[in-house]
Order: sequence, then C-alpha cells, then structure tokens
Amino acid sequence: MSKKNGINRETDVSGEIQIGPTSLGMVRLYVQAGELDLPMDFTPEEARDIAEELVNAAEEAAQMHGKPAKSGKPGKPAKR
Repeated sequence: MSKKNGINRETDVSGEIQIGPTSLGMVRLYVQAGELDLPMDFTPEEARDIAEELVNAAEEAAQMHGKPAKSGKPGKPAKR
C-alpha cells in the first residue's frame, strides 16, 4: 500500500453516510461522496462487529489525544 493511501491520509473530499435497516433484514451503510454512491449491506451480527470496532477506534483516538473516552451507547448521550 502506498503512503498516499490509507486511514491516515488527509483529504478534502467530504461525504455523507446513512445507516439503517433494509426490508430484507440487513443493515445498510450508504455512503455518498461526489459522484460515488456506495451501498453496503451487512448481517445484524456483522453490523454489531462493525459497531464494536467503531467504539474501540473512538476510544483509542480519544486516548491518543489525552481525552477520556465517553461512555454510553452510540447515538445516546453518556450518563453522568
């Protein structure tokens, strides 16, 4: 993989993401950026695994910058 590719590469490209259930019982992540439309369907179990990876990455990112990770469920305010 080139040094110009990857998770740490900065870009000016912006996009939108939508997440929700499909009528077939899948979880869809739908990404739009410029002319790109990318629907990605996952089983509920795969979606839970992805959610766990997101939470873990958020906690690691917060620790890298000396900020405590917020607890609580995604999409809901942390309990105080």
